[in-house]
Amino acid sequence: MPCKVIITRDFDHLSEVAARFIQERIKQHLAQHGQFNLGLATGSSPTGVYKHLAKAFNRGELDATQVRSFNLDEYIGLPGANAQMRALHPESYCFFMVQELFGLLRRKFSCTQVPCGNLVDPARLTRELQAHPDDWTEQGADKGKAVVIRPDARSEYLRWVRAEILDAYARDIQQAGGIDLHIIGVGGRGHVAFHECGIPFENNRMLLVRLDDNTIANAVTDAHFKCLEDTPRHAVSMGAELVYEARCVVLLASGARKAEPVGTSLAEDPSPAVPCSYSQIYAQRGGNMVYVLDQAAAADVLTRRAEIEQRGIVIEDRSDESTSCRLADLTFSRDPQTGLMG
Repeated sequence: MPCKVIITRDFDHLSEVAARFIQERIKQHLAQHGQFNLGLATGSSPTGVYKHLAKAFNRGELDATQVRSFNLDEYIGLPGANAQMRALHPESYCFFMVQELFGLLRRKFSCTQVPCGNLVDPARLTRELQAHPDDWTEQGADKGKAVVIRPDARSEYLRWVRAEILDAYARDIQQAGGIDLHIIGVGGRGHVAFHECGIPFENNRMLLVRLDDNTIANAVTDAHFKCLEDTPRHAVSMGAELVYEARCVVLLASGARKAEPVGTSLAEDPSPAVPCSYSQIYAQRGGNMVYVLDQAAAADVLTRRAEIEQRGIVIEDRSDESTSCRLADLTFSRDPQTGLMG
């Protein structure tokens, strides 16, 4: 199935178009199978989509109790004396998901899972990596690296991180039957989740990542952290190889900062230098790949349209299409009698 690119007008329009597509996929799948495994991203790109989806669930158009979710990634090293405090930190992806989607649902998903980065003690992880250099190797051609722990590592703690934090998450996805649709964003250099630029695609399904300086700096630029010193240096993440095993992948991109990596991922040969370019490999293998972009993020796609279409990628411009509602109109209130969101 060819990769498809949908160009929308702005963030509100992007959110509505993507949400309509995702809702229809969920509805069709539930009618046939009765259970849907939904992959979720954090960051600003999916927030509008999540509001639309929450409204659809709350109106009864979709049954949330038949949905199970798996998130892409989580930080290691957020402030907090224990895992519970770290999970409740405002920049924890657990906290983000409750705020942006889970907490808006009247009826909850049957199960929600986020990689357990908050269980990892960052100080102990650093000590064990320093004390046991033969237990791990680094992979990557840029400043962000995958820390690959040997399955027979001498360090009990590092073996635990690999077995119970990384391998166990991939196994949970497999045992659930795989992800039916994955919502993903894209970083300013083309990374997906914390699969940083330059980390090889192959054999990196779940990653322990030493974050790129650019990723750390952007976390401050985007006001997630006050300064570089407060920003975590490691994360747990699905790798591109695992992300793109989903039966359908919807990539969302908004804003001019995303234009260059999005255009490169479609116009040039796939490369770990631009992790979201794995989209082409995925589509060539029969995956259902959909980009939904606003006009700013689509600037390079339009400039390089001929190159992209020569690769068999379909570009559909819907930027003139009207938007039925603004995100500001999607308000949520709690029923005073039932306590449920509406």
